Order: sequence, then C-alpha cells, then structure tokens
Amino acid sequence: MIARITGAAIRGIFVALLIAMPSLLLPDTATRSPEVIALLAILAAALTFAEYFSSYPSFVEFREAPPLNRMRFISLALIVILVSLVARHPMDATALTSLVHGLASGLGDTLDFAFSPIQLTGLMMPAHVAPDLITQVMASAALSYMIALITIFGFALAIRLRDWPLSNGPFNVWTNLPLFDPTTGGDVVERLQRDARINIVGGVLLPFALPAMVKLASGVMDPGLLAAPQTLVWVVSAWAFVPASMIMRGLAMLRISDLIAQKRRAAYASSEALQTA
Repeated sequence: MIARITGAAIRGIFVALLIAMPSLLLPDTATRSPEVIALLAILAAALTFAEYFSSYPSFVEFREAPPLNRMRFISLALIVILVSLVARHPMDATALTSLVHGLASGLGDTLDFAFSPIQLTGLMMPAHVAPDLITQVMASAALSYMIALITIFGFALAIRLRDWPLSNGPFNVWTNLPLFDPTTGGDVVERLQRDARINIVGGVLLPFALPAMVKLASGVMDPGLLAAPQTLVWVVSAWAFVPASMIMRGLAMLRISDLIAQKRRAAYASSEALQTA
C-alpha cells in the first residue's frame, strides 16, 4: 500500500511539473495566466495519482507494462523542455539556450527538404509573420520530431531486445488495455491488428496532415499565434508527441496480438498432441 501511494504521488508530481515547465523556463513577460496553469497542473496531478493509486484501471493504457509510458513521458518532457529553451533564446539568451537553439536550427536546416514535415510547418505560416518566427517554428518542429523518432526507435528496440512485455511478467489485457473489450467485435487478434495498423498509419500521416489542415483553416485558425512562446511550446509538442504516441501504441498492440496468436498455436499443438496420444 505504501509503495503504491508513493509511486502514485511521485507520478502526479512529475506530471504537474511537466505542465508547469514552460512557465518555469520562459521569462515572466512570456508567461500568461499562471493561475490557470497552476490549476491545470494540480488537476493533472490529482488525476494521475487517482489512476495509479487505484487497483482498477480507468483510462491509462499499459499502466503495468513498463517502459512504454515512461518512455512516452520522458519524450514529452524532453520536447517541452527543449522547445521552451528554444522559445526563450530570443528573449533571454544564455549559454544553454544558445546551445539548444543552435542544435535545433541545425536540425531544422537538415530536415528542411521537399515534402518533409518540417518544411510543411514552415509553409503553413502566413506571409505576414516575421521570417525569424518561421525559422523558430521549423527549428522547434525539427528538434521535437527528432526526439519523437528516437523514442519510437527505442521502444521498437525494447520489444525486440527486451522481449517486451514478457520481461515484466504476464501481460494483463484488462489492466493494460482498459478501453479494449476482448469479448465484443469479433476475433481479438484481428481487432488488435486492425487497431494497431490504424494507429501506425495515423501516426505516420499526422505530422504531414496537421500543417496542411492548419493552412487550409487559416481563416479560422491563425498560425501567427505561434508567436506566443507558450502556444509555440504546446502546439509543437503536441504535433510531435501525439503521432509518436500513436505509433508506439500500434507497435504495442501488434506485439500483444502476436503473443495471443502464439499462445493459441501452442494450446492447439498441445491439444493435438494429447489427442494423438
């Protein structure tokens, strides 16, 4: 009980710090509505604590199948922190912000090729915005996109080299996939594979589709709002993290479907051997 309470409390604190991180890293002049941010951080911490303290799952998937959620959190935290430093550089340059800004700018130049998602983020910006803002958006997008790709690759290695999730013991579908009902909708393996493919395809296409959608909806949504540092941090973070999280979820569901299929084949072979004997 004590270990469960402690673990849930630590997770809640980390989530609260993540939400407050842009406000802590950006100058005071760039921070808006600190009271709202503090309220959101407290609510997120309370929800996280309630989820991990309870013995019954509610909505967090793969709760007991590390390191998937840990990798997701670390990836999002890195993206938020580094993009916050990039956004801070024009207002309050330091040695650290200069280093991160230089790295992001280099990645932005490298990944700025035809039809790349980084180029699309620059093309979605309206013509009236300053060129420095476009460069900053593309640099932030390139840095966050690279972190997302590294996270996906790391989880794929965890599946291949660490035999995820079997390295953590038996996999409980009800605990780790609380929103998935295995009793309805046909064969479980086929449903898992279908959902996995949808997540992977959606995760691959979203970084390309979202800038195009923003460009088409420019009359309703002004991309120039990214000039606000906090808006830039959260929009770019979501643009990179959500597709990466979808791809990782798809890889995880493909792995679970393979394990179920292997168990079925083993049970069928065992029953065949018993009948032959």
